[in-house]
Amino acid sequence: MLGCAVADELYARFPQLPEGELTRLRARLVRQESLAEAAQRLGLAARIRTAAPLPPSVLADVLEAVFGAVFLDGGYDAARRAVVQALGAQLEGIDPAAVEKDAKTRLQELMHARGKALPEYRVVATSGAPHERSFEVECIVEQTRTAGSGTSRQRAEQEAAHAMLDKLRE
Repeated sequence: MLGCAVADELYARFPQLPEGELTRLRARLVRQESLAEAAQRLGLAARIRTAAPLPPSVLADVLEAVFGAVFLDGGYDAARRAVVQALGAQLEGIDPAAVEKDAKTRLQELMHARGKALPEYRVVATSGAPHERSFEVECIVEQTRTAGSGTSRQRAEQEAAHAMLDKLRE
């Protein structure tokens, strides 16, 4: 629902943009950092009783849960309005020309332009409790391998792709 509402709003604001650029804008808005920032701005952290500060991942999940509750209670239109209001600052400040492609996309486009096989990503290791998982991923392009780590598989893949881009530019 969140991704759909954001995509709907972005298309209304930027109907001239190609689908790929709209997708990048949407990804920038629905990522953990943006959602956690919006949750902080709305004061959600202060409303949750906990002994320790809430990590960004939990704040983002709380905000998504609020959107889900609004959707269940009031339907899509109400949920869309709540998303637009909560992400208002990010929506107002987003500049389509300034949104850079992520490392995985840039690496994939580079390999395609060179006529090479697409990168392969493999999870090498996972560690930590389920709520504090850490991932180690390797990126493989032909015989070259790079590694990345992160608190999600996607973050680890991005880090490994970034390392591969650096290595290919050497």
